[in-house]
Amino acid sequence: MIGIKAIGSYVPNRHIDNIKQGLAFGETEEFIRNKIGATSLPRKEENEQTSDLAAQAVQALFKKCPELDKREIDAIVLVTQNPDEEGLPHTSAILQKKLDLPAKTAAFDVSLGCSGYVYGLFILKGFLEASGLKNGILITADPYSKILAPEDRVTSLLFGDAATATWLGDSPVWGLDAVGYGTDGSGADYLKVNQRRLHMNGRQVFNFAATQVAPHIKQLLEKQGLSPADIDLYVLHQGSSAILDNIAKSFGELGGRFLKDMIDTGNTVSSSIPLLLEKRVFEGNLRRILICGFGVGLSWATAILSKLPRRGTC
Repeated sequence: MIGIKAIGSYVPNRHIDNIKQGLAFGETEEFIRNKIGATSLPRKEENEQTSDLAAQAVQALFKKCPELDKREIDAIVLVTQNPDEEGLPHTSAILQKKLDLPAKTAAFDVSLGCSGYVYGLFILKGFLEASGLKNGILITADPYSKILAPEDRVTSLLFGDAATATWLGDSPVWGLDAVGYGTDGSGADYLKVNQRRLHMNGRQVFNFAATQVAPHIKQLLEKQGLSPADIDLYVLHQGSSAILDNIAKSFGELGGRFLKDMIDTGNTVSSSIPLLLEKRVFEGNLRRILICGFGVGLSWATAILSKLPRRGTC
């Protein structure tokens, strides 16, 4: 059974004071705290490539899990829409070299944004199982600082840089259960890159999240014969505080089970869910959690994870 064994991460040390940045755009501290949700935004160094952030996250995973031998890694999958340089060769190949992984390692990129972690988990799980392989690492690294226009208040206040590495293998801590997906390409123009700069229609992205995410979650639960109360914790993509609050409201008194923790990271795109998983769900009495990513595409994906008897040392 292939599932999640451990997660490592890398958040750059350099940060932008988002309250000061907001004031420069004419926004109040209250708006930054309550609507955006991030008072500090991590930023990679100018000379750091996407593969550098990814390598740092994988090294953090190796440090956390000394029993993970790089010689036994069968596959790496990198979720990014901001690859190294011009995107050719694929960044996961560059990463394979930087990590000194064996030549037998399969390596490929997945071009997805905020839904990419959920997609990536099941892509890698299916790849490993179909190929008779045992160990894979799913990496998320999508540094939006590469495409932000500093004068654009809509995007500059939201996004932070980070990378994560999730070890998938047998004897997991968390099993990957039910999953559901969705795509609406008619909203492609709401969040896109043009001439190497990110453009976002904030109102339309908010409306999409407000109308699509909660029903999608409820549909998956109903399909599995579960009620919202059967989920111990909801771990959603940290798009903004306003979006998360709006979705949580749809679940009434269960809204308190929706995790919100982006004050020091902001929206880290495909890294937001695994950052929270690493920080909040590997310890304690949680038995069943739900993860949901949504955004650029427009694209969304929801999955249910179940806790298994813990094995291993990390």
